[in-house]
Parts: sequence; structure tokens; C-alpha cells
Amino acid sequence: MKKKIKKIDVEGHNTLNVIEKADKFNEWMFDSISPFCKGEILEIGSGIGNISKFFVNKKRQIILSDLRDNYCEILKEKFNNPVLKINLTHPDFDKKYATLFETFDTLFALNVIEHIEDDNLAIANCKKLLKNDGVLIILVPAYQWLFGNFDKELEHFRRYSYKSLKNIIVKNKLEVQKLFFFNVIGIFGWLVSGKILRKKTIPAGQMNLFNLLVPVFKLADKITFSKIGLSVICISIKRD
Repeated sequence: MKKKIKKIDVEGHNTLNVIEKADKFNEWMFDSISPFCKGEILEIGSGIGNISKFFVNKKRQIILSDLRDNYCEILKEKFNNPVLKINLTHPDFDKKYATLFETFDTLFALNVIEHIEDDNLAIANCKKLLKNDGVLIILVPAYQWLFGNFDKELEHFRRYSYKSLKNIIVKNKLEVQKLFFFNVIGIFGWLVSGKILRKKTIPAGQMNLFNLLVPVFKLADKITFSKIGLSVICISIKRD
């Protein structure tokens, strides 16, 4: 049975508020995807704009979007950029969003696809919004064995492996350009707080500490060659 979308995502909103204060961490995530972004950009699942603000501040051509009305309103209050309400698995997606088809040079969705039961449909519809040679950037949580209380409260359907993310991208006839992990040290925090202590949201104190230690986190990812991490990122190209 499909989960009903909450009008207000309390746990998700609380988590986004905690992460919003982690400026160094958010900038690190932005820096990890920014080199692959080109032209007119669409962000799927902008939330409260934690990553959006870096694109806006750098004057990048970006349109923001979210599924929930309350997030869309927050985005409109924070930024002057266009904000769209987009549901990647809307039952009448082709008709509702036809004017957006083949519009964007880049589309990115960070921590979004794991919230969608039919992730294959979500990726297929992302592809429809891209121009030929457009770039699709997907970041999702890694490793199903890490699935715990955080995931349940945040309404994640699953976590991904290198192989499972690649498979869904290839299934949709997108050309994988780069596939890598992000934030290896974050695994330990997620494991302790989410699986062992069974917290409902990321503790603010823990996130503040993580933020201070971002330089160490970056070094750890370099040492491990981004072969393991709390998240997995795929950069792919639409080739028609």
C-alpha cells in the first residue's frame, strides 16, 4: 500500500532545520555536485533551501521545486527564484508537466528518491524534464543495513547500494558518467543515533559537531577514494 503524503512533514522539517545551521556541511554537499551542473538547473525537492542558497548566491540559473505546499511557500519567502510544485509520480505527470519537458540542462535531486515508492517512475520522469545531453544528479542514502529509526521517521522506502542506484539509472537508458560515495564518517553518527539510540531526528548537537569537523570528513573521503559513505551520488547524461 502506498504511503499517503503528509501535508506537513514534521520530522523532515525538523531535520532540515537542524541541517540548515550546518553551513560547512551544506557547502560541502554543494561543492560535490556543483561542478557537474550546467545551464538552466532544476532542483527537485528543494525543501527549505539548504542547498538552493548556494546556487542562488552564486547567481546560477536555478528553478526550485518541492512536493509540499509549506516548503514551496518557505522557498518563495527566502528567494526571488521561480518555485514550482512538482510531484515526480503524479498519476497524470505527462499532461500536468508537459510544458516543462526537455527544458532543463541539469536536474538534481538530493535525498529525494528514497522517499518515493516507485523510484523507477521518478527517474523516468526526471529524464523527461531534461534536454538531450542534460545532466541528472541523484544523491540517496547508502546501504540498506543502515536502515533504522531515522529512515522510518523520515519516510524512506529504502537505502541504496552502488549497484542498485546504477541499475535504476541504466534501466532508464541514462549514461552513467560518475558514481561515488559521500561522507564516510557520517556512517558512524547515523548508526549510533538512528540504529542504536533510535532517535527520531538528527540531534542538533551532533550536527553542530559534524559541521565543525567537515575538513576532517573531506579528508576521510579522499583517503577512502569515495568508495564508501553515508550517501551515494550518481551523475548521468540523457542521450537520445
